Amino acid sequence: MKSILAIFSVLLALSMSFDATAQMSKSESKEWKKRIKSLTPEQYKALLEENKSLKGQLSSLKAEAADFDSKFREKDDQISDYQDQVSSLRKELAEAKKNSSGSGEEGLASRGTVSQKGVLFKVQIGAFKQKDLSKFSQGNPSFEVDSEDGTMRYTIGVFKDYWEADTFKKYLREMGVKDAWIVAYKDGKRVPIKEVLEGVI
Repeated sequence: MKSILAIFSVLLALSMSFDATAQMSKSESKEWKKRIKSLTPEQYKALLEENKSLKGQLSSLKAEAADFDSKFREKDDQISDYQDQVSSLRKELAEAKKNSSGSGEEGLASRGTVSQKGVLFKVQIGAFKQKDLSKFSQGNPSFEVDSEDGTMRYTIGVFKDYWEADTFKKYLREMGVKDAWIVAYKDGKRVPIKEVLEGVI
């Protein structure tokens, strides 16, 4: 019993000596010596096991925090990549607007209706009866409004290639536009996508 108390005293003294912030006054030191003497071996063992358990929990929490930091960095990098892609798509769209701003079959009408013959694909981002965003489509051929049966259907982009439209749709969904989907136009009229996919894919 005395040897256990002696070992405990030595261990406690060592742990206190390593902790620079735990320097005690003489009265505190006497108080802690009294507490040490009153401990049973079982209590001492329980304290050591609790200390070991808490250190394990701390280590586990630190590992989780590091994992969360790593995931946040990955998400930040991913967001940055998406922003770069959106910026690039905007530049391409601006260039396409310049190239297609003339009249004829390659151009788009000022109110957003397609004047080009053949099959085109757009990405629809929503259809609403109560929300009218048509003022934003004026002079902006990449953002179009299609009104039918009192429902306003909003589309972004005009693509000749289905796979380009599909890639753009995926980017929009990754950015949070969960309802984005591809719609097809033939000779300026909206048609079911099945009607045109056989000849395109």
